[in-house]
Amino acid sequence: MSRSSEESGPTAIEPHLPENAPQDQDHWIAIEPPQRWNAAISDRDTSSVSRNHASASGAKNATAPPSFRDSQFDVILRRQRYRPSDNSGLKDYAVVPSRFINLSNSFEFAGWGSITRIRLSQKEYQAADETLRRRQRERVLGQFTASALAGNAVLGSVFYAFPAVVVVAGAYSPISLFIATLVLFLWRPMMQELASALPISGAPYTYFLNVSTKPLALVSATLLLLDFASTSIVSAATAATYLDAEVALPFPTWALAALVLVLFTIVSLFGVKESARIALVVLSLHIVTMVSLILAGVVYWGRAGNAQLKANWLQSQSEHTGNTGLSVARHIFFGICLGMLGLTGFECTPSYIARIKPGKFPLVLRNLHYPAIASNTLLMLLVMAIVPLDVTRGGANILSVLGEMAAGKWLRVWVVVDAFVVLCGGVLTGILSACELLERLSQDRILPKAFLKLTRKTNAPYISVLSFSAFCALIYATAGASLRVISEMFSLVWLTVMTLFPLSLLLLRFNRGRLHRTSRTRLSVVVLSLLVVCPVVLGGNVAINPATAAYFAAYTFGVLGLLAVTQNKVAILRWVCWGYDQWCNAVVEQGAVAQYPVGGKLVKVMTRLKRQVVCVCAKGDEINTLFHMILYAKRNEETSNLKIVHFYEEEKGGIPSELEANSKILDEAFPEVTIDLVSSLFTLLLVCKVAWLI
Repeated sequence: MSRSSEESGPTAIEPHLPENAPQDQDHWIAIEPPQRWNAAISDRDTSSVSRNHASASGAKNATAPPSFRDSQFDVILRRQRYRPSDNSGLKDYAVVPSRFINLSNSFEFAGWGSITRIRLSQKEYQAADETLRRRQRERVLGQFTASALAGNAVLGSVFYAFPAVVVVAGAYSPISLFIATLVLFLWRPMMQELASALPISGAPYTYFLNVSTKPLALVSATLLLLDFASTSIVSAATAATYLDAEVALPFPTWALAALVLVLFTIVSLFGVKESARIALVVLSLHIVTMVSLILAGVVYWGRAGNAQLKANWLQSQSEHTGNTGLSVARHIFFGICLGMLGLTGFECTPSYIARIKPGKFPLVLRNLHYPAIASNTLLMLLVMAIVPLDVTRGGANILSVLGEMAAGKWLRVWVVVDAFVVLCGGVLTGILSACELLERLSQDRILPKAFLKLTRKTNAPYISVLSFSAFCALIYATAGASLRVISEMFSLVWLTVMTLFPLSLLLLRFNRGRLHRTSRTRLSVVVLSLLVVCPVVLGGNVAINPATAAYFAAYTFGVLGLLAVTQNKVAILRWVCWGYDQWCNAVVEQGAVAQYPVGGKLVKVMTRLKRQVVCVCAKGDEINTLFHMILYAKRNEETSNLKIVHFYEEEKGGIPSELEANSKILDEAFPEVTIDLVSSLFTLLLVCKVAWLI
């Protein structure tokens, strides 16, 4: 290919091809070097004798290979392998023999790529427009309905966080909870920045998928699934425990917890919008209950005075060894570690961000955070001022006891009913958040496409809902229906999930720092959260009960192993096929007749799985950039069907000149991948339609 000549640029000359060069120029690429021979000679103080000597020697041996300096100015001919116009035929590379005894390398050849330019008809434009409108209609959650989905888990967590905090912190529990809730001021700006850069449901899994590798994204998906499952199980089991302490149930507590899971599985099938409305009603009832409880407690405290608060304070001081400042600080620290459970549910909000109306996500975080500070701190302070410390340590229904002592039996019953209802709302939070994650995993081909199926009337992902509920039942059963075991695992899972946010933001800054976002967090806040707060709080939870780490590791590795198998299906099948191939060869060597029915089926399954399309968008024609894009897709996706998509604008030069040639070179360089080039005009409707076509 020739280039235009400028005074300081290369000289446009026709390349001098050797006599035996092929005449079909379509399969050759000529790269013309800059013609700087005269300039190079004049810049050096070269004697005329040496120039004459060079000319003479060149005349004597015209067929000798060029010197290193001369080779810089030769025309380079890069032959492309001939490919039929219909993309038929094989690209067999016989230099390296196949690792399979009964299969050649040709079975790995995915086929030649193609060049496609998309121009849409009016009907296709209308279909793309309808798809965009449908996507926009899915953003149905305002700040209050979106807050309600996670709010039931955040504000309802006081029912299972308070007993654990009181056991380790005693009268210092209000201090521990207040500090724990303030920690979220570090996380809110990070979550806002991530959401503005990548407003995709399924976060933080989707964050890692866009800023890191797929294995790390699978780890985050594992932790999220365990977190959502723990949210649902702990909420259901705590609701059953609260009710069992007040009413004699005719069946075991675990049966009521299972019944709650089944009930809210059915509620989830009504769809996100209706579920959010139900969650808003439940949250409103809970807020009214908590406000009434706080007012009744303040009135009672004003009448009774500080006698009980002083008694609880003195009792806590007498229980600490040596009554030193270090001992007090240790108990406050342990209370902070367990007090973080009072914020569970906060991490669920980014998982359904694509359903939230634009600009409302920061308001959702605010609506969750400030009530959490008020309810956790004020309610625990009232517990210490009204309820004896021995009573709070002796039972799980701390807030119902507070209600009875502050206003009488009627408030106790009200609090118990509210606890049961709002904790059931926490079950709904876990299920809906998990459905968004399972949808993303299915779209990324980690899970089967069946998880994308929706009900006709409510558009609820019923396969995801039912599968996640079964997953929760499995975890609850393997834990022996023990609320203590699930709660201990929950504490570490939640803290690990919160660690994912600063880590993903750090990777975003490093790998994709030019992504547009509306807010930015100071780097010192990100580093402080990642390297100081998270490790210290995680270590504190393990120090309180080392068995927590064992439960956490067991469930994490179990779920991660399952996702790793579903992600690496083709790689596992290759190993199975290789083992079967070796076995068949051993049978043949023993004199048996060669039959390979299973091997053929395995190859067909592998071929079918690898034909799923993976798309990469290319902005330019730099072959180095294209090569790394393909290498990333090859390492992280099990596909043999890769499409390089380039959106162009006519007024800005159209399609880059070397994009087609470079795509053909890369198609030949990766015989196990079919590399297609798809180009289209850059409009929002075309982007949507191309995504649908691919």
